[in-house]
Amino acid sequence: MDTTATAVIAGASMAGLRAAEQLRAAGWTGPVTLVGDEPHMPYNRPPLSKEVLAGEAAFESLAFRPRASVADVHWRLGTRITAADLDRRTVTLDDGDSLPYAALVIATGMRPRRLRCPGPLTGRHTVRTIDDARGLRAALTSPGVRVAVVGAGFIGCEVAATAVALGAAEVTVVDPLPLPMIGPLGGLLAGNLLARHERSGVRFALGAGVTGFEGDDRVTGVALSDGTVLPADVVVESVGSLANTEWLDGNGLDLTDGVLTDGHLRVGGRPEVVAVGDVARFPNARYDGVPRRVEHWSIPTDTAKHAARVLTGTQGEPFAPLPTFWSDQHGFRLQSFGAPSLGLDDVRVLDGDPDGDVLAGYHRADRLVGVVALGGPKTVAKAARFRAELLNQPALTA
Repeated sequence: MDTTATAVIAGASMAGLRAAEQLRAAGWTGPVTLVGDEPHMPYNRPPLSKEVLAGEAAFESLAFRPRASVADVHWRLGTRITAADLDRRTVTLDDGDSLPYAALVIATGMRPRRLRCPGPLTGRHTVRTIDDARGLRAALTSPGVRVAVVGAGFIGCEVAATAVALGAAEVTVVDPLPLPMIGPLGGLLAGNLLARHERSGVRFALGAGVTGFEGDDRVTGVALSDGTVLPADVVVESVGSLANTEWLDGNGLDLTDGVLTDGHLRVGGRPEVVAVGDVARFPNARYDGVPRRVEHWSIPTDTAKHAARVLTGTQGEPFAPLPTFWSDQHGFRLQSFGAPSLGLDDVRVLDGDPDGDVLAGYHRADRLVGVVALGGPKTVAKAARFRAELLNQPALTA
């Protein structure tokens, strides 16, 4: 591919920034334009539900410092891409402009899924952007506030922990599943996590869904499928994400869950189009040939590096990242390396106490596929020791 031609990066968050940096590092010398719908330069999202929401870090501290190599990149912020014509190699913006490209990087990411339930909208929040976090922090710092968090996943548990630390009068987490974060962790660690939250003052309404919201102009309560109503002044909806892929409709792509790619992150059999970040649904050669999206902090950088090599013709083996995630809640940390969700049927305690600080290993066909530490710094450090073992395992697919 002509590396002196124009590259367009659709999405100006972390994945888009890393894609621009990695394109330059891989030898792309042509013009690069990043288009993003937020007015902000790329920033770090994980602190939004923790340090920033708690007031321990300023919003201004979130911005990434771009490398000098992308000083000449053209930024189109506050601008949304509305359509793409992959045959003609153009993208259309909401201001009417059409941008031609020789290479296209899809990095449009995700947006929060919202509950479609009857009731008022005022008082209901999500956590995805700086503006979301600003609004939620103002609501959580009101005296005597009662908080209902819908969804017991990563964001939901982090927000619940932060709300308790801010002094909320009541914090209740609602989820139809029997334990918090049971999907990524399995029952052993999810039960441990539940006990830690309850000891810290978080209440749970598990095994129940939301049927509606009480109140006239703003939320005063959450109606559950078991007939109970939780009093709530603030509701945080943390019920998953939707991929920002509508602008790609009409191009014959598989957009059923993000953007389907091949093992080199190429999209639709087109060598000039790649997808990066959590919008990409790719097969990981480290495990199997099943395409999956991965919403972990390490994925934007990992995908950007491989995709840039693909566009400059310098890629090697198929993409085989080692996913990593962490989550800070109530002064303890969840730290993971690998893909524990692939080994939920065979979870073994590697170190520690299942009811206290614990390190668990996740196995598939007797092969270690992931580790998760739950607890303090010593336990977390033990998890890091398994990173090399997981990295050095041979890929299962070519």
